[in-house]
Amino acid sequence: MQTDAQGVVVVYADDAIVVLNKPSGLLAVPGKGEDKQDCLSTRVQAQYADALIVHRLDMATSGLMIMARSPAVQRTLNDAFALREVHKRYMAVVDGAAAVSDDWQTINLSILVDWPNRPLRKIDPVNGKPSTTRWRCVASDAAANTSRLKLEPLTGRSHQLRIHLKSIGHPILGDALYAPTTIAMASPRLLLHATALALRHPLTGVAMHWRCAPDF
Repeated sequence: MQTDAQGVVVVYADDAIVVLNKPSGLLAVPGKGEDKQDCLSTRVQAQYADALIVHRLDMATSGLMIMARSPAVQRTLNDAFALREVHKRYMAVVDGAAAVSDDWQTINLSILVDWPNRPLRKIDPVNGKPSTTRWRCVASDAAANTSRLKLEPLTGRSHQLRIHLKSIGHPILGDALYAPTTIAMASPRLLLHATALALRHPLTGVAMHWRCAPDF
C-alpha cells in the first residue's frame, strides 16, 4: 500500500529500503541557502529517520528513487549503481515527430561539465565521460509535432537524458536548461519521469521491480 511522507508518495518500504515517487520541482537533497532546504530526503526522514540518499533525480524530474535505511545498505546500493546492476527506465515527451518502433536505438555521446556555464553539461567527444542512452518512440503526434519516448540510461551522468535527446533533435518539453525557449515554455514542468526501477534487494538478494506511471 502506498503511504505519504510529507507530500511524497512512498511506493514501497521495508526495514532496508524506501522507494519513492519524487514530484517534479522538489530537490532530492538540500541545496545551498535557506530557501533550498525543503527536499525529498528531508521530507522522507520526517517519517523514516534512518533514510539515506543513494542516488538523485534532477529537481525538475519526477519518478522513482530509492533510499537506504542503514549505512551498510547504502554502501551495497551504491556499489550496485556503480556496477550498473540497477536498471532504470524513463518516459519523456519531446519535440519532434519520431517514428514509432519496437526497436531500441542507442546514443553514445560523451558528456563534460560546461565549466563557464555550470551546472550545465555539454557534449565533448574528446574530454567528456562516455555516456550511453537507449531510446525508442512509443507514440507520435504529428499535429502537435511531439513524441513520447521510453528511455534507458546505461550510464548515470548528470543531465544525461536531457543532453542526449537534445543532441538528436528531440529536446524534452519544459526543459528550461537545454531546450529552445519555445519548447521550454511548451510545458509548465519538465516532461521527464522515472517510470521503472529494478534491482536485487540489498539484504535478501531477491529481484525486485517497481513501476510508476507519469502524470503527463
